[in-house]
Amino acid sequence: MVARRATSLSAAALTAVAVAAVPAAGQSEKPRPISESPLLWATVNVCDTADRPDTIGIRASMPGSGISAERMFMRFQVQFFSRTDNRWHNVGRGGDSGFLAVGSGRYLQRQSGRNFVIKAPTAGGYRLRGAVTFEWRQDGEVVRRARTRTTSGHGNTRGADPKGYSRASCIIR
Repeated sequence: MVARRATSLSAAALTAVAVAAVPAAGQSEKPRPISESPLLWATVNVCDTADRPDTIGIRASMPGSGISAERMFMRFQVQFFSRTDNRWHNVGRGGDSGFLAVGSGRYLQRQSGRNFVIKAPTAGGYRLRGAVTFEWRQDGEVVRRARTRTTSGHGNTRGADPKGYSRASCIIR
């Protein structure tokens, strides 16, 4: 009898939660676009260290869509800041990973990263950052796309040098 009562209470509680979750008549609640997810980010996690000289490491995270038929891809690009026109520009071929498969859309989140060796000029240095393009594909077609630039504050990323390093940009000297 106690077990039956507990089941009835659980069913009643679940019904109350389900009713509360339904928007009122005339209201529609739009889910947040995947491109606005807090699980979508990129960071510089390596910057010209003793162990990795002339290297910028870019690490990124993307949320899964929950759809196992979708495949997720990331493209890492290094950008440099030009003092001539005060703008960011893509480094080019040596600073572009192309699209890399990172897994099924069924995962909550996937992370990946790439290191790029960028030789600095003899005088001065380069200010670099990363730009990451994210794609969710189904049957070879892009069904979602997002792009972000590197930001700081994403510590504890795999491969960071030093451990916990996370910055928006990097200077290679």
